[in-house]
Amino acid sequence: MTGDGVAALAVAVCGVLVTFGAQMSLGASWRIGVDETERTALVTTGPYWLVRNPVFTSAAAAFLGLALMVPNAVAVVGLVLSLTGIQIQVRLVEEPYLRRVHGAAYTGYASRTGRFLPRLGRLRTGPAPRS
Repeated sequence: MTGDGVAALAVAVCGVLVTFGAQMSLGASWRIGVDETERTALVTTGPYWLVRNPVFTSAAAAFLGLALMVPNAVAVVGLVLSLTGIQIQVRLVEEPYLRRVHGAAYTGYASRTGRFLPRLGRLRTGPAPRS
């Protein structure tokens, strides 16, 4: 295996391990999908102190590592589709749900904490822009 292959494998393995760790840090709040009738605690500690979506960030890293291990058109398309799916899930499903359920607590958290990377993608609060 080349140095590039080893690095790609390391990115993929680290992504999988961090995904698992981020899932475990959610404790009883871990779920798959959104159930409008379910109310879980807002987790803002552990990796969630650094970014709002460490599970998706680390899963994206794992997908990137996999694509780098087999760099071809199919891998690139798979990576793009995965990243697109993550964006749709977070922006159109997860975040609106968390705003409805947790209100000001989530808005405050989202204004301080980056969506996928530290400090990037924080929720903008304040007056609406003038037209």
